[in-house]
Amino acid sequence: MENYKLVLPEHLNHYGYLFGGNLLKWTDEVSYIAVTLDYPGCNFVTVAMDKVVFRKSIRKGTILCFETRKTREGKTSVEYKVNVYKDSISTGKREMVFTTDITFVCLDEEGNKKELCGK
Repeated sequence: MENYKLVLPEHLNHYGYLFGGNLLKWTDEVSYIAVTLDYPGCNFVTVAMDKVVFRKSIRKGTILCFETRKTREGKTSVEYKVNVYKDSISTGKREMVFTTDITFVCLDEEGNKKELCGK
């Protein structure tokens, strides 16, 4: 699944670069959308995001592309790989800026782990 985000002035720190927390938030949001669409009827929470390394700086006006794909499915949890690229509007060149694996666990109404829907 692909999603896009435009980096606006309110996403920047006082040096004019994207706050890393915004990138983490967007990564969590797009992968949550993917897992929710993949497992309708399940309730998920994020339990892990591994290796947070920001590879390139991101400025105002950057278009970010989030590529999300499922990499592992367990009994109660599922993992996705999220690759984030910045697309140059002047050259069309795509450059990876961030990648991580994010894990979700399926919960019942009381907040206890439960088997993934459809299993």
